[in-house]
Amino acid sequence: MNLHRRQTLFLLPAAALAPQAFAFDLNKALGAAQGAAKAASLSDDDIRAHARSMAAQMDAQSRIAPATSAHAKRLAALTQSCREDKGLALNYKVYQTPEVNAFALADGSIRFYSGLMDMMSDDEVRYVIGHEIGHVQAGHSKKRMQVALGSGAAREAALAAGGKAGALASSELGDLFVKVVRAQHSQSNENEADDYAMQFLSRRQHDRRAAVSALEKLDKMSGGGGAHWLSTHPAPRDRAQRMRTQLGGTT
Repeated sequence: MNLHRRQTLFLLPAAALAPQAFAFDLNKALGAAQGAAKAASLSDDDIRAHARSMAAQMDAQSRIAPATSAHAKRLAALTQSCREDKGLALNYKVYQTPEVNAFALADGSIRFYSGLMDMMSDDEVRYVIGHEIGHVQAGHSKKRMQVALGSGAAREAALAAGGKAGALASSELGDLFVKVVRAQHSQSNENEADDYAMQFLSRRQHDRRAAVSALEKLDKMSGGGGAHWLSTHPAPRDRAQRMRTQLGGTT
């Protein structure tokens, strides 16, 4: 992963913004029925164990913001009362890179890139947190792990080891990261995560207008559209309008 090239990857399609090696069609992977079925047999604990291993590997390969840094202090303050969500234990770290990105894994690991934090207000960061939690709570992150494990070389190692943490080789964990984090979410999944974020902001009495302003910022960075990827991924502009409608047309 090039941590020095500014990219807008959070909530935007990987295929349009990442190198060709990162392209991964989740729907086509679902066609590998036998492998996917075997991976689907892995328990929730198995899936979380692999997610924890993948998070540990990515953390080891990234520049983690130290606890004394401004980014880490800010995220710690924003998440002080959000270490658990409906029974899901959450953990956070900041990767020090200008890349605009954030991701969540099935075990509740949420990672922010400092480039995203630099461009967003506190409530906009909270919206991103709610969106990423939404992907986990809705089972999107789990499904991605199942599909990735069922479609690659990691499958046999994962199944042979019974899903135990640390069972996968470093290269296999890296392959999982590409498939799980860089794959495109469907429009319905993104909308579902957006809806969860709005509920998340409401429950915690934060400004829901932050969802609109965050998406509008991402829209400006994406050039206002990009019709070549709209068929598989909703544009930030469209999603901002959808959130604005939920607010009753106000921003």
